[in-house]
Amino acid sequence: MKEATYFNQFARYAGLSVLGTLGVSCYILADTFFVANGLGTNGLAALNLAIPAFNVIIGVALMLGMGGATRYTIAMSRGDSAQGSRIFTATAAAAAAAAALFAAAGLLLPGWLAGLLGADQDTFEMTRQYLQVVLLFAPAFTANELMLCFVRNDGAPNLAMAGMVTGSLANILLDYIFIFPMDMGIFGAALATGFSPLISLAIMSRHKVKKQNNFHLTKDLSDMKNLGRTAALGIPTFVTELSSGIVIIVFNLLILGLEGNVGVAAYGIIANISLVVIAVYNGIAQGVQPLMSQSYGGGRPEEAGLYLRYALVTAAVVSAAIYAVIFFGAGSITAVFNSENNPALTVIAEAGLKIYFMAILFAGFNIILQVYFTSREIPFPAQVISVLRGFAVIVPASYLLAETVGITGVWLSFPVTEAVVAIIGLLIYTMDKRRSLK
Repeated sequence: MKEATYFNQFARYAGLSVLGTLGVSCYILADTFFVANGLGTNGLAALNLAIPAFNVIIGVALMLGMGGATRYTIAMSRGDSAQGSRIFTATAAAAAAAAALFAAAGLLLPGWLAGLLGADQDTFEMTRQYLQVVLLFAPAFTANELMLCFVRNDGAPNLAMAGMVTGSLANILLDYIFIFPMDMGIFGAALATGFSPLISLAIMSRHKVKKQNNFHLTKDLSDMKNLGRTAALGIPTFVTELSSGIVIIVFNLLILGLEGNVGVAAYGIIANISLVVIAVYNGIAQGVQPLMSQSYGGGRPEEAGLYLRYALVTAAVVSAAIYAVIFFGAGSITAVFNSENNPALTVIAEAGLKIYFMAILFAGFNIILQVYFTSREIPFPAQVISVLRGFAVIVPASYLLAETVGITGVWLSFPVTEAVVAIIGLLIYTMDKRRSLK
């Protein structure tokens, strides 16, 4: 196969995947825009306090979806369609169990969770409402992420992208309807977000209706014993998503002490822009994963390396473009979400945007490298990278830098963490290459 053909395959899969992941990230971004304009600073702060619950739901769903879909692709590349269906069945069963636990938390614990996440008397009720609705819709979010991964890896990236984008556009429309004409407040924003995966699932059902799918639910649950292996392959993706929630919680607590609810609202703008930016890198990584897994499963490791290079170069070019837009457009971005024209919010958010997003080149490298290892069924290096950037480095760095230079230190902790982890990841990759050449 000519290199141009490899690149065309990469561009198709990665491009469609990026459009899809951008669609998912717009669930929350649309909420942020409409909540900021409809409910003001306290509404924006409440939304930011509740977002980690969404991160956890999506993280668990992607852990199972990406891990299961990776194993599915490798099985299919070896001609074992029966094993592919067993993998899908076991993964779907685990996802259903996780979704049931989230929904139970939505019924029983939304107030407790709102307090745990830092809501005060000004933000508690809105935070509680948003948490409850999102948790109750966890089965829809979980099923949607699972199907997106399997449909994409089953040779239908166009359909996966169509489902994600359609759901996102519906979310934006419903956000406007529920918050403004129907005056449903933050409950309406959460409800719009919950309906979006249902619409996405309806679009993707075409894969089954048209009998284009190669995976099926079976009565054979023998692959349940391999759920640990599935989860191990998906843990880096889980930690990537979970780390967003952890960072938001830690930053919220630090910023509450430094700048109060206005500071949390400013961080809400940054965190939601970050969801969109990170979605681009997740899209590149998730799009190239099936291609690298097929290459690995078919005994062509050099192809996997070629796809990795395409992904990294693409991420570097995208990073330069995104940072230029954020750096020169920080004032305009902040103004979109600052309906009350709060001057303190403007100052904090503009400075934060310029510092925080210095991390994106390193973040893109780390996310893509994680998926490179998992696509080859080598989960440990990916787990190391994901744990370092999700827990081990950023949490102590944020506390240390906040204590040293205040709010500027909070913003700096993200680029410092991603740069340190990128250096470690490069060393791991170099050692892996040397071992493979022996």
